[in-house]
Amino acid sequence: MTLKLHWFLPTTGDGRTIVEHFHASRAAGASAAREPSLGYLAQVAGAAEANGFEGVLTPTGTWCEDAWLTTAALIRETRSLKFLVAFRPGTISPTLAAQMAGTFQRISQGRVLLNVVTGGDTVEQRRFGDWHDHDQRYARTGEFLEIVRGVWSGKPFDFDGEHLKVEGATTRAAPDPVPPIYFGGSSAAALPVAARHADVYLTWGEPPAQVAEKIAKVREFAEEQGRKLRFGIRLHTLSRDTSAEAWAEAGKLLEAIDPERIAHTQEQLSAGESVGQQRMAALHGGKTGGGVRGLEVYPNLWAGIGLVRGGAGTALVGSHGEVADLIEEYHAHGIEEFVLSGYPHLEEAYWFGEGVRPELVRRGLVA
Repeated sequence: MTLKLHWFLPTTGDGRTIVEHFHASRAAGASAAREPSLGYLAQVAGAAEANGFEGVLTPTGTWCEDAWLTTAALIRETRSLKFLVAFRPGTISPTLAAQMAGTFQRISQGRVLLNVVTGGDTVEQRRFGDWHDHDQRYARTGEFLEIVRGVWSGKPFDFDGEHLKVEGATTRAAPDPVPPIYFGGSSAAALPVAARHADVYLTWGEPPAQVAEKIAKVREFAEEQGRKLRFGIRLHTLSRDTSAEAWAEAGKLLEAIDPERIAHTQEQLSAGESVGQQRMAALHGGKTGGGVRGLEVYPNLWAGIGLVRGGAGTALVGSHGEVADLIEEYHAHGIEEFVLSGYPHLEEAYWFGEGVRPELVRRGLVA
C-alpha cells in the first residue's frame, strides 16, 4: 500500500531555529523570525501542495493561531491540499464541531481531515476552562466522537452520557464524504477510545520497535471492536544531499538552543500528564552532553527537537536515501501516513519533496 504524506502549518511562527517554544506567549515577545501571517502560511501551504503532500496539519493551543479559522482562510489559496484541523473536544460543543466540519467539507469540496486532541496538559486545559482530569478527558472524548458521528447520521440524535448530553442534535446536512478522524494518545485511557472511534491512529516518532509495540496494542483493541484502523506517525525531517550535510544542519539547530530554555521547557513538560510526552522526554533525558549525534536515539532518528518543543520531538536526519530508508522501516511496521515538518517549514518542504519523495516513488511507496 502506498504512503500518504502530510506537512505542517507553523501557525505559531517559523524560522531557521526550533522556534515553537512550549507554551510560547505573545506577552513574552515574538518567538519566531517569521510571523504566521496569512501570506506566509499560504506560501507554506503552496509549497506542500507543489511537493506532493496530501494535507497539512494545523496545531491547536493557546500558543498558536486558531486552526479552524486559519485553514478556512487558506482554502482559496490552494487547489487540492487537504487540511488536518486539530481541535480539542473539551473546548467546543460536539454538535457545533460536527456542523463546522460539515461546512468546511462543503466549502472546500471535501478537503477537511479532523485531528482530535484530547489534551494531556492540565495547565493548558484549564486555560480553556476545562477542569477534567486526564482519564476523564479521554472518556469525554469518546462521548464527543459518538455524538459527532450521530449528528452526521442525518437524523436527530440523542445522547445522555457521563460527561455530555444532547437532544435532537442535527445539522443542515451531513458531510460528504465524512471527514476521517485522526487521533493520538499513548495512555491506557486513550487506546480504547482510539480503537472505537478513530480512523487513523497517530503516534509520535519513537524508534521503530516501540512504534510497532504501540501499533500492536491499538490494533488488538480495534479488533475487539470489530474495526480496522490505519496508522500514522508525526515526525520532523532534515534531509540533505549527504548525511554529513544533514547532521551539520542538525548541529546548527542544537547550537542555537539556549540551555536555560531547555531547562525551562523540560520543567514545564515534566509537569504534564501526557504519557506520550513522557515517552518523548525519555528518549533524550533533557541532556545535550553528547553533542548532536549523542541525541541520535536510533539510526537517523534525532531527539534534539524535543529539548525545547512539546509534542513531536524527533526528526528524521540524514541523506535523502537514509531518510527514505527509515520511512520504509516504519512502513514495514504498519505506518501508512507520515505527518512531517521542518525548520523552516517553507524550505524543508522543498528539501523533502525534491530529495526524499523521489526516493519513495522509486521504491513504489509513494504514487
